Amino acid sequence: MRDTGEEVTRAQLRHGLRIATLLVAVVTVFGLGLTNLMRYMDRYESPLAQLTALAALGAVLAVEATLLVRGRSWNRLRGPAIVIVLSASALSYVTLPDGRTSTTVDWIFGAANWVGIVVLLDRPLRTAVSFLLAHELTALLNLLLLDDPSRGDMARFATGSVTVFGFPLCLAVVASVMRGLSAAAAISRREIEQVRIAEVVAAESHSRRQQRFVELSATTIPLLEGLADGSLRPEDPVVQGRCAIEAARMRRLFAEADNVANPLLHELRHCIDVADRKGVVVELDARGRWPEPPVAVRRDLTEAALIVLATTVSRARVTVTGSADLVSVSVVADCGELNMPSPATPGVQVEALNNDDTVWMEARWQPIRQLAS
Repeated sequence: MRDTGEEVTRAQLRHGLRIATLLVAVVTVFGLGLTNLMRYMDRYESPLAQLTALAALGAVLAVEATLLVRGRSWNRLRGPAIVIVLSASALSYVTLPDGRTSTTVDWIFGAANWVGIVVLLDRPLRTAVSFLLAHELTALLNLLLLDDPSRGDMARFATGSVTVFGFPLCLAVVASVMRGLSAAAAISRREIEQVRIAEVVAAESHSRRQQRFVELSATTIPLLEGLADGSLRPEDPVVQGRCAIEAARMRRLFAEADNVANPLLHELRHCIDVADRKGVVVELDARGRWPEPPVAVRRDLTEAALIVLATTVSRARVTVTGSADLVSVSVVADCGELNMPSPATPGVQVEALNNDDTVWMEARWQPIRQLAS
């Protein structure tokens, strides 16, 4: 909300500056310019040319007023508008009386500059400066080529240029500074947002690491401590089985953070990888489509399979079947009799059967019934 409010404020300031510039141009063209034009109409070689130049400037200002009402900018019309303004200046100077450049008779000298700034207000400062220089050059060429200027004429032109060039330039500088401040504010806002996002990501990562440490501390850390102090011997088959189980749990834990299409199968494959590394032949068969189980449910569905796969001797077959109302993970392996842990999630059921050295285990989850309960 705060960023939106700041952007609205900046947009209102830009809009207000645009309106103010238009009003200055209108007053200059139709106030001072039209007054001087009508006062000295009898001195012009072609009054119609002067009126045409005035109409051209008025048309540009009318387009700007229309764009302001509609909330639009010049875009592709900007180039033609500047051509019209400079052409109007050239047309006025062609029919200007000799020796009257930068005088009150030269009404367009102090009018066309404001019209051009109206069109170029939202453009870079160098564009506005280029236009003002072109406008000044038009008047100077008229003075040098069509008149026989004296030192006084050049001094008058230089003095008049201070206001004709300077005042619109000041306004263009203000507009450029406002655009720069808006751009800097936008960049700062993005940088602040990136820092905030990085802080949130770091906090979440730290929280996940702490959670993983808590989850491993109950089983993995005692095993490592036993191996470190010599109370557990690596050559003991029981210890080897425990190590394989903990390795599978760790791989499953890291796999939970992966962004994949089917997390249950993805985590099962990481559990199977532990058995593959021991040379066990494992077959994985997946049938049907099922809703994505929550993390806690996936742990219960894979826990029994994980224990069987980590302790199997030579072969195992993992079957995953699912539908909208049932997800089942079953394993058949030659791992001997095992004690299966009780599921921590209500809605998950684990069943196991032993036949000599072969174990069949199935973990089931019924999402619809769980949601209904």
